[in-house]
Amino acid sequence: MQTQHAFNATYAALTAPHHRDTTALRRRLLRLSVRLAWHPYWNTAPSAPAARTELRQLARTRGTIRTA
Repeated sequence: MQTQHAFNATYAALTAPHHRDTTALRRRLLRLSVRLAWHPYWNTAPSAPAARTELRQLARTRGTIRTA
C-alpha cells in the first residue's frame, strides 16, 4: 500500500505544471513501478489484474482521506 501511495504521489508531482526536477521524479516513478510489478504477492494472488486494480483504488481512496 505504501509503495502504491508513493507511486501516486510521485505521478501527481510529475504532472504538476512547471516542475523543475522531472528527471528525478521519472526515475523514482520507474523504481516504484518495478517494485510494484515484481512484488512477490502477485505470484500468490488468485487474480493479479483484479488485485492490482483494487490496490490502486484503495491507495487513491486512502490518499484522498489523508489530504482531507
